[in-house]
Amino acid sequence: MLKTQIIHPQLLSALAKCGHKAKILIADANYSVVTNSSADAEIVYLNFAPGMIPATTVLKGISQFIDIEATTMLAWPDDFENTIHGEYLEILPAETPMTLTSRDAFYAEVRAKDALLVIATGETRRFANLLITVGSVIL
Repeated sequence: MLKTQIIHPQLLSALAKCGHKAKILIADANYSVVTNSSADAEIVYLNFAPGMIPATTVLKGISQFIDIEATTMLAWPDDFENTIHGEYLEILPAETPMTLTSRDAFYAEVRAKDALLVIATGETRRFANLLITVGSVIL
């Protein structure tokens, strides 16, 4: 038996395949994971129902398994209060850079060959998609 916080076999296997500079998308419930992902990406479905499993839970879990070099989020309108952005910043190490980018640039990054894993969550908040760049292991 595994003694870790993540016991989902497909997710563990996919994480193990993501080396330095690979990209991982934590996708919200509104993201079209099939049409807006790399053809090489493995899609792990954790979106059983709206609100299950939240993107923040996934970030907390996978950050125990990988070093996070950088993150990217889709920029949101000025009049939108993006509450999950602050929650992500609380979870991520303080030195982790976060870039906000345009819709087209974000989709292009998620469709790139180095985007190896897409995790579909039940996160219902808008603009909650988080693209993670895997860092190198610091020993």
